[in-house]
Amino acid sequence: MDGVLKKVEALALRHDKLDPKIVKEKKIKLGLRNGDGTGVFVGITSKGQVMGYEKVISSDGTEKVNPIPGKLFYCGHDVAELVAGKEAEQRFGFEEVIYLLLTGELPTEEDLKSFSSELGKRRELPKEAKDMILSRPQHDDQMGSLHTLVSAMHLFDKNPNSTDIRDVTRQCIDLIAKFPTIIAYNYQKTLMDKRNAKKLLAPDPDLSTAENFLYLLSGKVPGRVTAELFDTMLIFHAEHGGGNNSTFSTRCVSSSGANTYMALCAGIGSLSGHLHGGANEAVVRMISDIKKNVKDWESDEKITAYLKLILEKTAGDKTGKIYGLGHAVYTVSDPRAVFLEKRAEELALMAGKEKEFALYRKIAKIAPQLVKEKKGKVVCTNVDFYSGFVYQCMGIPKELFTPIFAMARVSGWSAHRIEEIIQGRIIRPSYVSSLKGKVKYLPMSKR
Repeated sequence: MDGVLKKVEALALRHDKLDPKIVKEKKIKLGLRNGDGTGVFVGITSKGQVMGYEKVISSDGTEKVNPIPGKLFYCGHDVAELVAGKEAEQRFGFEEVIYLLLTGELPTEEDLKSFSSELGKRRELPKEAKDMILSRPQHDDQMGSLHTLVSAMHLFDKNPNSTDIRDVTRQCIDLIAKFPTIIAYNYQKTLMDKRNAKKLLAPDPDLSTAENFLYLLSGKVPGRVTAELFDTMLIFHAEHGGGNNSTFSTRCVSSSGANTYMALCAGIGSLSGHLHGGANEAVVRMISDIKKNVKDWESDEKITAYLKLILEKTAGDKTGKIYGLGHAVYTVSDPRAVFLEKRAEELALMAGKEKEFALYRKIAKIAPQLVKEKKGKVVCTNVDFYSGFVYQCMGIPKELFTPIFAMARVSGWSAHRIEEIIQGRIIRPSYVSSLKGKVKYLPMSKR
């Protein structure tokens, strides 16, 4: 078997590696990105808009891309205003954001009450689904378990393959409600020595999504401060435009006419990748490595020296990446990171992690300048830089960082799925062949 694997690997590396000359000659836009780093327009959406630069036409007619402070909009509403609004009214806001993304409009008080009640009613899992969770082999692959369970949920749907908007909307709302329960139960299973259904607490329909998830995880209704910040984290991760990898994957599969369960599983599969949903875990691992190797956390000089080693691929995980830095769209600032930096400081004081947070802040200040000096790129800290630290202060294990991302983003995936079905055209981009022409067939005896 090893011999076959080595042969396949060697041949794949020989034939699949890209020739930079061909990419340039054919003007291929790898990763659906233009030469200036902006995304290729492949569709239209009313759901999310991400702004990190502006295009300016100079007097000679040339176009220039200028970095600007980042902005994030949901259905035309500035997310910063949505968060400020729910904080001013001292209420939870994630349910409001789900409603907004699905409908395109903010709910009235009565609409929000009815919608939140519907989500609460749908949180419970069928007994058979619980049995699947309890009977699975012991492991800590939380995203794999989430994918399996969401795929299996079609078994409990009388009309799983319908693409009628009424059915799709019902399925999406049902899964948005059930994601937190599935994620909490999957994690609880990893802590069990024996199969024990009694340890799986029943969801509380009267709690907010944020409160309910933390309750299912710990067995205790969380304090208001923690629950409200977790609610804000869910809002920040709910949507990020149609071009992010997991949403585009969901739209791509939806465009083929696949059912809701398969389409949302595509989003889960994409999000499981370390370049997308796993980034905040990578930040936590990186910070842990820095803490071990930089003895004086207050020394800018020592922190700078070690970050340079990381960029030179001689320290850290040897990839040359400073995790939590840079974004496909945001350049000057990520609005979610700006908010989280303020809240993380408050949470650090409550959790007794002031020194660790000070280290995060120093890295956030030093690293962008080092990247600019080495690569000539303007980068900023992104939401992943602080989100893992915030979760740690809340007592949430790192195995759940990416599943929590999915728990929030399923609302955006669902909104985009519905939009894709309504727009109704299969996504089918083209690929240029890397081969120069026809390859002559050789009989087996001559190979």
